[in-house]
Amino acid sequence: MSTYENITQNLGDKADFYLNHVCEKITKDELQTPSDKSLDKVFTSSNRNPQVLRSLTQLYSHGNLGGTGYLSILPVDQGIEHSAAFSFYKNPDYFDPENIIKLAIEAGCNGVASTFGVLSLNSRKYAHKIPFIVKINHNELLTYPNKYDQTLFGKVKDAWNMGAIAIGATIYFGSKESNRQLKEISEAFEEAHNLGMATILWCYTRNEAFKTEKEDFHAAADVTGQANHIGVTIQADIIKQKLPTNNFGFKNIDFSKYNDEMYETLTTNHPIDLCRLQVANCYMGKIGLINSGGGSKGQTDVTEAVTTAVINKRAGGSGLIMGRKAFQKPFGEGVELLKLVQSVYLNSKISIA
Repeated sequence: MSTYENITQNLGDKADFYLNHVCEKITKDELQTPSDKSLDKVFTSSNRNPQVLRSLTQLYSHGNLGGTGYLSILPVDQGIEHSAAFSFYKNPDYFDPENIIKLAIEAGCNGVASTFGVLSLNSRKYAHKIPFIVKINHNELLTYPNKYDQTLFGKVKDAWNMGAIAIGATIYFGSKESNRQLKEISEAFEEAHNLGMATILWCYTRNEAFKTEKEDFHAAADVTGQANHIGVTIQADIIKQKLPTNNFGFKNIDFSKYNDEMYETLTTNHPIDLCRLQVANCYMGKIGLINSGGGSKGQTDVTEAVTTAVINKRAGGSGLIMGRKAFQKPFGEGVELLKLVQSVYLNSKISIA
């Protein structure tokens, strides 16, 4: 079976729906689409210093997707964000942080994103073998009752000292703490750029009002798109975002600025069009959008992973940052899943919609 046939088989009866859709609202000709020339086209005229360009080049040149303009990143900070026991009980090997890095290397990922603790414990052994991305803030679940806030866990200089080529951070846009987080991370990104490191922003939304009695709009295309737009404003070099699941968040919650013409002009309800709106909010694709892989559900993981990759690629995105679907499986199965996702980006038959 060819790689393309494998991909279409995993898409099942939705293959035509995803593979033959054409975006007619925001067309592909309006985008900066990923290629081996992406960094030159976007950043050589920017304020990023040569060492940031070198760090970005290291990330985009590594692994199975090296030189394509696409990224496959393994993120494992769930031991803090979701509790270690809950995250690793399916595969206790990952309590040992070295196995996280080994998984990323074996799967041919562009880089591995994790905590100060995970990466620092292995920095001398692996920082020169795979690009390190240090996640500098986290939400922790041990405070009772649980609170939802991103707190800095270390200093940017510590990440630089361990050989990291980038830092990652989360802002909970819409939360009451978002203004503080925005200030903290803006300053952290400035310092990272001064030190020659790239910056990746997890642009997540968080507010109880975003979930109504009828629907959850935390992953709405309009709401997440605006989070992306704020993220690129503070000079994130790459944006991480959840795949959009719906739209009309502003309209249904009745906040921010919106009108019907805005929605009619920019998008439809097709998943690729919704993701295209996220890409457009990243300066029309000039800042790469990587979508998250989501949680592991077992038997549907492969189909969900391939579908997410196809939507992201055809929307004009720059790759996936997939963790739980890979590390909550036996090592070999995790490697196979990551490589299958990478095959979507390597396959020339799957084009920008």
